[in-house]
Formats: sequence, C-alpha cells, structure tokens
Amino acid sequence: MRRPTRLNHPSAVATTLLLVFVLLPAFHAAENITYSFTSFNTSVESKFAHLGDANIYQEVLQLTPDSRNVDAFLVNKSGRILLREHIKLWDWQQTNNTMRVASFNTAFTINVSPESHLAAGEGLTFLIAPSLDDPPPGSHGPYLGLTNASLNGNNSNHFVAIEFDTAKQSFDRDNNHVGLDINGVDSNITASLTPLGIDIAPVNGTNHTVWIDYDGVHRHVWVYMAIEGSEKPVASVLNASIDISVYVQQRSYLGFSASTGSDFELNCVIAWNLTVEKLPDDGGGLSIGAIIGVAVGVGCVLVVMTLTTGILVVFCRRKRAAGNERDMLRKKLNGLPGTPREFEYKELKVATGNFDERRKLGQGAFGEVYKGVLPGSSMEVAVKRFSRDKTRGQDDFLAELTIINCLRHRNLVPLLGWCHENGVLLLVYEFMPNGSLDQHLYGDGGLVWWRRYNIVAGVASALHYIHHEYNQMVVHRDLKPSNIMLDATFDARLGDFGLARALDTDKTSFTELGVVGTRGYIANECCITHKFTRESDVYAFGTVVLEVVCGRRPLYDVSGFHLLVDWVWKLHREGRLLEAVDPRLGGEYPAEDAERLLLLGLACSQPHLRARPKAQAIVQIVSRSAPPPAVPKFKPAFVWPPPQGPLFEGNHDDHNWTSGTTLTSSTATSSNGGDSSAGDVGTTRALSLYVETGDSEKISRA
Repeated sequence: MRRPTRLNHPSAVATTLLLVFVLLPAFHAAENITYSFTSFNTSVESKFAHLGDANIYQEVLQLTPDSRNVDAFLVNKSGRILLREHIKLWDWQQTNNTMRVASFNTAFTINVSPESHLAAGEGLTFLIAPSLDDPPPGSHGPYLGLTNASLNGNNSNHFVAIEFDTAKQSFDRDNNHVGLDINGVDSNITASLTPLGIDIAPVNGTNHTVWIDYDGVHRHVWVYMAIEGSEKPVASVLNASIDISVYVQQRSYLGFSASTGSDFELNCVIAWNLTVEKLPDDGGGLSIGAIIGVAVGVGCVLVVMTLTTGILVVFCRRKRAAGNERDMLRKKLNGLPGTPREFEYKELKVATGNFDERRKLGQGAFGEVYKGVLPGSSMEVAVKRFSRDKTRGQDDFLAELTIINCLRHRNLVPLLGWCHENGVLLLVYEFMPNGSLDQHLYGDGGLVWWRRYNIVAGVASALHYIHHEYNQMVVHRDLKPSNIMLDATFDARLGDFGLARALDTDKTSFTELGVVGTRGYIANECCITHKFTRESDVYAFGTVVLEVVCGRRPLYDVSGFHLLVDWVWKLHREGRLLEAVDPRLGGEYPAEDAERLLLLGLACSQPHLRARPKAQAIVQIVSRSAPPPAVPKFKPAFVWPPPQGPLFEGNHDDHNWTSGTTLTSSTATSSNGGDSSAGDVGTTRALSLYVETGDSEKISRA
C-alpha cells in the first residue's frame, strides 16, 4: 500500500492551504426564492408590510387609497407595500474576488385608472427598498412614494425602482412613460409608451401585465409590458445596464410604491409572481464539490512545490525593481502639497472586479476608466488605468496627478488617490453616477432645459477657476461633453485633465509638438502655432455651449454647412437664432435664456482669439448679471497673424506668434446667401486637414 506523502515543510503546508482555497468555489445547487400571489387574500396578508397610505383591500394591493372616500382623501398620498422577508441580492465571493449579484424575474398585473374624468397622477413603481420604513414625509406627488424634495438623488437612499409614470414633471419626457430610478425620481433612462400603443392609466381602467427580468451576471435589466392576457412581448419597452449591487443594500426588500398629487388615480397590483436566485448564506459548510477540490488540491501540491521556488525567484527580482521605481515616484509625489492617498493595487483590483470589461466607463488615448466599489465600504470610485508606453505613461500620469491633486472646486471631479504597483499606473476619482454630458445630450432621453443651463453655468465656473482663481493658470486643452461629468444631482464636474498643463506665472500659453485635443473643439490658431491658451479653452467652451443648446455635434452637416457654428451664425444673421434650439425640448425653454447662450457660444467661437470673452465675463453672462455679448451678424474671417485694434485688445501671449505669410479665409460671397462665413468653412476644413495629418495618437481622443 502506498504511503501518503508527509507534508512537514511549512511552504508545502502553505501551498496546500492556498490550493484548497483557490480550488474550492463551494458548488451549491441552483436554488431560487419564489413567491406567487394570484390574489392578496387574508391568508397572505401577513407576508406584506403596508406602509404610508397603502393597504390591502378587496384582495388587491392598493398602493394609494381607493375611491370609497371623498376626493379630498385621495390627493397627495403615498404608500408602499413590501414583502416582509428581506432578500439577499449580492455577495462578495472571497474565493475568486468577484461580486456575485442575484438574477431575478418578476411578473405582475397592475390597474392604474384615473378617478372619473380627471387627469391621472402620479404613478407607481416596482421597488427594491433598503428597509420596511414608511415613505419619507413629502413623498407624494412627483416623488412616487420613493423619496422627497430634500432626499431626491441622495446616494444614501439605496433604492432602485422601475417607474410607471402618469404625470409629466419638468424632468419627465411625457405623462406616459417607464423609467429606471436610482436613488431619485429623475430617471436615469426613460422610454415613452405612447408610440407603442400602451397607456398606463386609460380611462377605461385596463389591466396591464409587466415583466421585469434582471440578469445578475451581465448586470442588465429588461422591462416588458402588455395588456393582461397577452403573451410576453418579444421587444422590451425599456432595457438598461445597471449593477444593483452598487446601489441597493445587500439584503433588501422588494415590492411596490405609488403616489398621488393634486390629480389622483387608483394604483393597484392585482397579482404578482417573483423568482430570485438564492445566494448562499454566509459561512456555509463545504459541499461535495468542495471535498473533491481538497483531494485534487493535495494531489497537486508536489508539482506546485517544484515550480514555486523558480517562480518566486523571478517574482522577487521583478518586485524589487518595481519597488525601486515606485519609491522614485513616491519621492516625486511627496513634493506635492496635500499628497493624495496611495491605494494598494489589490484593493483597486477587488474594487473593479479585476478590471472587468463590463465595468468599463470609457476609454481614451491614455487608458481606460473603470467603475469600482472600495472593499469594506459602499464608496463608489472611478479608476483610471494608464495604458501608454512606460515612459510616456508615467509622464502623463504625473502631469494629471500633479494638476488635479491641487485643484479644489465644486465643479471639478475630485481626485481620491493613486496607485503604482506591478508597473501599473492608476488614478482614483470620485464616481459620477450620472455619467458624462454627451451620454445624456445624445441619448434617448436628452436633457430638460434647466439642467442644460445649470451644466453650462457649472462648466463656466470651473473654467474661471482654473484660468484665474488657482495660483497657477491651468489650460485644460480637451474641453468637450465627454469630459464633463454629471454628479448625482446632475451638476457639472469638469474632468479628464490628461492633456491639461499648469503654467508658471510668467507664462500664458503652452506649446506642444503637434496638435492635441479633439476635432471640432480645437481653435484655428492652435493648428498654426501649436500654442494652447485660455482663449483656446474658451473656444472649446463655446463649442460645448452650442452643443448643449442645439443638441447637435460640432462636426454636423446641416443646411449645406459642415460645422454647427457656421449654421448657427447663419441663423443669427437672418434673425432666426432660436431655430437652432434642440427640437427635443419641444419649445419648453425661456427664449431669452436660449438666445443668451447661443450668442455666448458664438462669441466664444470667434475666429479671432482676442475677440473671445474672458472666463470672468462668461460667468457674469451665464449668471445673468451681464447682458449677452454683442455678436456680429457675419462670422469674421480667420486671419493670421491676428489683426490689431480696439476690438481685439487684451493681454495675450502672442507677441512671438509670427508667420512668414498671412493666412486668411476668403470673404467672397457664395451660394449660401452671400454669407462671408462660408469662406471661413474652407479655411476651417483646411485647418482640420492639418489637424488630421498631425499627431494621430493625440488627435485620436475624439
């Protein structure tokens, strides 16, 4: 009989234990938590908590009061009905350092009907809630029994809901839509049901069936809806990517909420089926699979021991070299005021799920950005991983870290810290839950006017800070909607300082070999001088303003023009400026404010850098403390060197911006109604061609 191998050597024991933990992913049989309610009679009432103004009546879940009382009793109500048993929706898997999220599917039948001939209001939701607490005070009206005016959008709410909204608010697209609500009622994504022939609250009180499927592996939700008795549709009415583990409590409560306002309706759930994947309880025992894993692990120990020594030697050498490099970097960082926190690589690896592609928020020339949750907390972060070659990557890393570490402003994305291990460079920023401006500006939902105006005001304030209020002048050099992030309340946060440069007090420009930035946002003079100034940042800001108001990208073919700015200038000349406003706003905007921003966008887009307003003037214009800028009816031609005169006076670093020849755009009339700006289109195209043939790596950040 063969004697078992004796494991006396400490390294052998350690290796065995390591193998046991690596090879034992606790194989649990697939189990589900299932509820099925064809009605809500007295035998099942004990399973539910009815909160606020909700109740179980006539064997249905009545989320707001029914019509058995006078109308005054029905207005401004809010209620929730939740399962009393909490459900575990996510868990951290120690064996493979991944987050496991429960999949679920649910189907329920609702009846939402307005009382008599009155307008419907306000709607109901399928809700994942953190507790069995009553709806917060003031959660009636537009707040759907979820939140209130002071708590709306607060990350501490920890709820996710699918809303079925029947009353249009300023932040809603219409009065008949489905939406995904995360910690607030300003839906992250919405879809109108009217084009699909679905009316949530028809006057005849039609029952509808709703199906919600959530895939915990791919972190995606689908919502389907049809008249009761119909088959589940092939196409969803709404679908979105969402990792619920980021927002909801590990053990949450599922159910429904609803509200009424000055208008009211009956909000009923008639039947409900729910199936949730059961996640293993903490500290469960080993399964048969685990026992088999132990046997396999012990059998592999001898082979692993043979390989371990050689691997450790190579690893230690590399680690020593990486440590020296990190020490050198740390010395540089110690010279920075307010040295940022240094994160451990393993901490950020866990936070991002080993940099899971499904958590990628974006990618640029310098690297990728991933969403993460710091272990041991619920803090959400955005982790930027630099991917350029070693030397340039470290230069870019130090440049961005040096600048953003010292900046402190409410409209900038806050830096939390950095990491440099295993040859990987990482920056850690505060996570912005509403993504970037371009995602909303060009997504299905768009943005309501007052949000657009506030975003422009926030960016203007950030620009003034980095240009004039910080002790060094900072030139951003890549101002565009994808680099303008939106926080939980949709306030603008300027980010991505990868191209930014801080200038000494005696400098007003930064010279780069080649042209950096993104096409459509690069001022003409930068293509000639390769110098980037506050004025070139203002030019990019003007482009962003026009995008926000018009809902169109800067390189946009419209009415025979290839640039958005040229088309807007033509409308300005013809006295039709407001025709440039995004038609998705449906005319719901103050004409005076829209004209103010359009004129500001044109003024900032002036071909002559000296004619562009300064950041301080921009802030005054946006805050309505100064009148809109005077803009010529015809777009001036671009001339280089820039002309002199009172119109172009200013303190600019252009005394050595000379050229052997004068570059000017044609001012001849054209088929575009004699518009002199049409000639400038040709110059702009030529300059764009110049950009395209420059440093392709830097230009590719579009």
